[in-house]
Amino acid sequence: MLTHLQVRDLAIVSRLELDCPRGMTALTGETGAGKSILIDALSLALGDKAEVGMIRAGSERAEILAEFDLAACPGARDWLVEQALDDEGGCLLRRLIVREGRSRAYINGRPASGAQLRDLGNLLVDIHGQHAHQSLLRANAQRDLLDAYGGQRPLADAVAKAFREFRALDQKLAALETACQERSARLDLLRFQVQELESLGLTAADIESLDQEQRRLSHLGRLQETAARVLQTLAESEPSIEDHLRAATAEIAELAVIDPGLADSRELLETAAIHAGEAAASLRHYLDGLDLDPAALDAVETRLAQVHDLARKYRILPILLPDTLNERRVELEALEQSDVTLAGLRESHEATWQNFMTLAQRLGKARATTADRLAETVSASMQQLGMAGGRFAVQIETLPRERAGSGGLERIDFLVSANPGQPLQPLAKVASGGELSRISLGIQVATAACGSVSTLVFDEVDVGIGGGVAEIVGRLLHQLGESRQVLCVTHLPQVAAQAHAQLRVRKETLDGQTHTRIEPLDPAARVEEIARMLGGTEITARTRDHASEMLDGGR
Repeated sequence: MLTHLQVRDLAIVSRLELDCPRGMTALTGETGAGKSILIDALSLALGDKAEVGMIRAGSERAEILAEFDLAACPGARDWLVEQALDDEGGCLLRRLIVREGRSRAYINGRPASGAQLRDLGNLLVDIHGQHAHQSLLRANAQRDLLDAYGGQRPLADAVAKAFREFRALDQKLAALETACQERSARLDLLRFQVQELESLGLTAADIESLDQEQRRLSHLGRLQETAARVLQTLAESEPSIEDHLRAATAEIAELAVIDPGLADSRELLETAAIHAGEAAASLRHYLDGLDLDPAALDAVETRLAQVHDLARKYRILPILLPDTLNERRVELEALEQSDVTLAGLRESHEATWQNFMTLAQRLGKARATTADRLAETVSASMQQLGMAGGRFAVQIETLPRERAGSGGLERIDFLVSANPGQPLQPLAKVASGGELSRISLGIQVATAACGSVSTLVFDEVDVGIGGGVAEIVGRLLHQLGESRQVLCVTHLPQVAAQAHAQLRVRKETLDGQTHTRIEPLDPAARVEEIARMLGGTEITARTRDHASEMLDGGR
């Protein structure tokens, strides 16, 4: 449920904070005070399109924070975990709209896309009104709601799982059948490629070693010349570096007898003479073993040419040739066994389809039974909500096999006729926003026990109604508030009086600037606000008594 909403510099709102209680909360106030701005702010936090014109005049950016308690929102918790955006059971949405640049969104302090906000928002809040996005207009949501109303969610989940398993096997089977159609040509090609790559007879380490050997053999002259010159300087010239070092060691050794402070220098010179001798011995050994055979270089370069030619043929790096050989071997083995594999896969494919069909047909029968019950319940609610003679129906269209999906074998459509004599038509095509809101209210009340979204917002669902119907709307919202969080923007005292809590939205002018304020109302203030809604500017004792009576009736 929504626990806290904070808005800064949005439209006429400079700074506003709202703590949202459980149950039904009515938002009331004069026309133009900014009640709908709160709904707009919440919609922005849930991913609605943002426009620069929404930013308050004189400000560079608008900011909306919406905090939710997810105790009753398992779907939202699971979604956050899947997206790696969870934060110890809570959820904080933040939306920034800036004049220069793109708006930004955050979920639990981490950057998020607009699509992510919308996906999460669909799990957190349903906004019902004339300018709202609401889940009941989506075909998938209608299907899910019907299944939930009939207690068929576990079966629907089993159908979805069975279809995913069938689909995975279907794709695998199609790929294998396509491969088998070209099996003969592919087998010939793979056998040739495996033989060609095997004839190379080299590992990745061998190829790297060949490269190193080619570099060494191509520089033999330089290696011999330089090594011989260094050896001459170190040990074979007269005097050599080794001779100089040994002479210097002897001289310093004599002086060290006089001054022990030269002992370290003597040891270092002695070590240097030893290292010079060892280096000379190593160079002699190296020169003795240096192969000057030109044929060796030709053999290595010929081998490398074969490697590079094959690498160019396969359009890969030379070092990847062994990996390519392994890949071709695996594919060749699989294709040679494809006849056996294909038969087994076809058998599994058919068994998986039959399992899906069995579950989907069982779900279809349950949906047919549930559809009649839901239609009867919602139609009865419509009579109470000022739509006498209105009808609600659930249309179930059986889909052909090729259109079956994770939702089963049926397409579900909610149909409605708001007035007598009018044909049933899809809920999304209902012309009147007020009628759509009231129909949605009737559906929500009928399915309150099975709904998955814990926060419902009704923006002026009382448009075009009054009197007894308005009181019924209030009672239904109150009833809905017993199990869900309900926020209702209303101009009717009959609706507001039924709320568990009431917030008054006020517009005021300070220092030439217009501001919107919101304040929770205590019992006495609620009497005054309900009286204002009843009597306008002239509030009498009789009006206050009437307001108190309405509030007592609501309680």
